[in-house]
Amino acid sequence: MAGSGERSRDELLEEYLKAAVQVTLEAGQIIREALTSEKRVQTKSSAADLVTETDQLVENLIISTLSNKFPSHRTPVVAVSIGLSVKKELELGVIYSCVEEKLYTGRKGHGAFCNGQKLQASTQTDLSKALILTELGSIRDPVAVKMLFNNMERLLKVPAHGIRIVGSAALDLCHVAAGDVDAFYQFGLHCWDMAAAAVIVGEAGGIMIDTAGGPLDLMSRRVVAAGTLEMAYQIVKELQPVAYERDDSTEDTSHSLCK
Repeated sequence: MAGSGERSRDELLEEYLKAAVQVTLEAGQIIREALTSEKRVQTKSSAADLVTETDQLVENLIISTLSNKFPSHRTPVVAVSIGLSVKKELELGVIYSCVEEKLYTGRKGHGAFCNGQKLQASTQTDLSKALILTELGSIRDPVAVKMLFNNMERLLKVPAHGIRIVGSAALDLCHVAAGDVDAFYQFGLHCWDMAAAAVIVGEAGGIMIDTAGGPLDLMSRRVVAAGTLEMAYQIVKELQPVAYERDDSTEDTSHSLCK
């Protein structure tokens, strides 16, 4: 009986994965088309945090499609990426790089892939040889900005081999999973930036932990990801904390699906 139940659950998760892949590709097509046309832009929380008609169209597409397909289940975490948790355990993640047309997928216990090719995170343990990614985020509070740059300076004085800013935390984490870079850290991102990536990075052999060195907390808005635990801890040692309000303490319910 137990084996039969496990197969049924396995089939259900496979259905979730296929649905997430399909709607992600549809969203990617919308974004690619929008990149060649004029866009109206609004602001979110600050002038550095922008939202376009395309953002809203893609989010509505993903939410409505998955809600209609799985009316008895809560819609997975939604942003540029999609993740699914079952009883608070992350089970699968799908992230699509629209411009590059790279589809990253991960399912717990089944590995992580990019366009069907298996991913393997870096095995680098020496911070002086590490290429690290980070993002500045949208907050422009002077104290937070100063701390963000202080952390970059501290790592460069180690010295780390290099630090780069790509522009998307979700894709940064995919680069960690693919072994393109050795690590990533950030303060100020959100649960929807990390949920899908946590599955993909973990299934690629990498790890994601809290910036204080403890287990990853999706609501904390901070993370260190690396191919090895040794690398992650070396980065943790150099970081000074930057305080952000937790995702589960805000009154904003627009992203309550993460809670």
